[in-house]
Amino acid sequence: MSEAAKPPRPQFRNIQLTQIAGYRMPLAALVSIMHRISGLFLFLMLPFILFLLDNSLLSEGTFAYLKGYASHWFTKLVILALSWAYLHHFCAGMRHLIMDNHIGLDKDSARKSSVGVLAVSIALAVVVALKLFGAF
Repeated sequence: MSEAAKPPRPQFRNIQLTQIAGYRMPLAALVSIMHRISGLFLFLMLPFILFLLDNSLLSEGTFAYLKGYASHWFTKLVILALSWAYLHHFCAGMRHLIMDNHIGLDKDSARKSSVGVLAVSIALAVVVALKLFGAF
């Protein structure tokens, strides 16, 4: 074939900001993005968590005071969000470590492992939620 007879190659360009809402990402990509977001959330909350931990260790009085705050339903939701972020970040991190060893890189395995990460992290978060809200 001559150069003139070859069909033009398809051109792939970056999507625009207005096209993001209609773009359908695979589940593996969503799990990877959620891994980054949960890591950022945990990193940003770390000074606040360390401040609360430091104050809770000052005396029995401050511990009891902070324990009273922890019994409020909104605080329990924040604790649950932090717990889920940690659990998801941990499970997705294990997935990434396995994939760094060139295991499960094909499309089907990546989808299955991302489903597994979501299932395990959500199941563990449900257990934490049941414990937080007094089911057992």
